[in-house]
Amino acid sequence: MTKDTHIFDQVIDQKEAITQLRKSAQKPVHAYLFVGPKGSCRWEAAKAFSALILGDQDLSENSDRSQKLALQGDHPDLIKIDPSGNQYRDEDVQRLINEASRSPIEGSKKIIVANRFHTANPTAVGRLLKTLEEPPESIIIILISENIPDSQITIASRCQNVHFHPISPEAMKKWLSNKGLSPDKIELISIAAGGDLERANDLISDTQVASRYELWKEIPNSIGSEGYKIAVVVDEIQKVIDQAQEGITLRHQEESEALGELEKQMGIRGSGRKELEAKHKREIRRFRTDELQFGLSIIANLYKEELVEAPNSSNIRAIEKIRSTMVTLGRNPNEKLLLQSLFISLSEFK
Repeated sequence: MTKDTHIFDQVIDQKEAITQLRKSAQKPVHAYLFVGPKGSCRWEAAKAFSALILGDQDLSENSDRSQKLALQGDHPDLIKIDPSGNQYRDEDVQRLINEASRSPIEGSKKIIVANRFHTANPTAVGRLLKTLEEPPESIIIILISENIPDSQITIASRCQNVHFHPISPEAMKKWLSNKGLSPDKIELISIAAGGDLERANDLISDTQVASRYELWKEIPNSIGSEGYKIAVVVDEIQKVIDQAQEGITLRHQEESEALGELEKQMGIRGSGRKELEAKHKREIRRFRTDELQFGLSIIANLYKEELVEAPNSSNIRAIEKIRSTMVTLGRNPNEKLLLQSLFISLSEFK
């Protein structure tokens, strides 16, 4: 059997969550809520937790196979359900409910993972509540969320909550040190990732992250009261983010082509394509938001350093304006207009 000590190897810097899940796996409850930011290894933890449960069902030589399949996310009794669009809707929850009504294929337990459940609308939340309150004995449901909205407080109370935190800089650097990177790139990716292991993984092959870092550092000196200067800076930022996005776009093309080949082999059309396209759109949007958060953090830190050396009200106002802009990024605003507005304000604070 796969050594249990290695099952959580892909769950980085989450000691308390791992301890809680190891203990709970001995006598699992019907529902769990994994709460934490993107890139905090929640899906990896769900796979490892599932490996413990599904592997323990079979004491024969098949136990090792069950654990390996679960760790890969490929076990037939481990079902992951992503939202088909930007949020969990009624039809997504219905897929979960339908899966919960079906018996496990190989053992006595089936584990259903609802990814990004914090996006669920109130109607979808209400539909799932009944299943959580009266679950089939063979079903374990894991909800993966970034936060607990007010509309989901009741749902959270029906689950065992497991909390995940951003990956610490020290743990991030240790993880990156095994990737064959230079010390300078390890330091830079650790800063740029902001505690997000998924983003760090994307940045490993990014050859332009250092140049983007330098571009953001020069912005306070590049912007002036003249509108054309601000327009040029914003255009340059969007250009380098577009270039950085090319690697993700290429991966998306490969995934779409692979799905197309599968559709040809299976003689089916559209199976999972809608979900894949929605996933790709989310990843692009999240990547661009992360890039902007990264850059704005760099600018804010420059103003903070100046504030320490020579306290003044202009720098305080600049930092507050950057913070409010970073909050606005979560609402999917127009990038160009948002940056132009910010840089105009920063130029006025000089």
